[in-house]
Amino acid sequence: QVQLVESGGGLVQAGGSLRLSCAASRTIAAMGWYRQAPGKQRELVAGITIGGRINYADSVKGRFTISRHNANNTVYLQMNSLKPEDTAVYYCNRKPPWDSWGQGTQVTVSS
Repeated sequence: QVQLVESGGGLVQAGGSLRLSCAASRTIAAMGWYRQAPGKQRELVAGITIGGRINYADSVKGRFTISRHNANNTVYLQMNSLKPEDTAVYYCNRKPPWDSWGQGTQVTVSS
């Protein structure tokens, strides 16, 4: 079973930045960052393939950047110009996701 460990969340003011990291125990061809806000369904924020093909949710385009370091099986999410509506628990998983999810990392954006 693949282990996925997310880190990098925190509390930031609106307009600030955070960088999330996801360490995987082995290589996964297509990875995604997902988020779940209170009372809402989990949604895909950004995805990236091992070849570098990238896609973003419309709500984060131009503000978030996904990247990966294949040699160490790590995927990153650089989040700039954060908004209060970005507040959520952020998870990484395969794209499409497995049924099992990690603990995620909390991102809280204050207004």
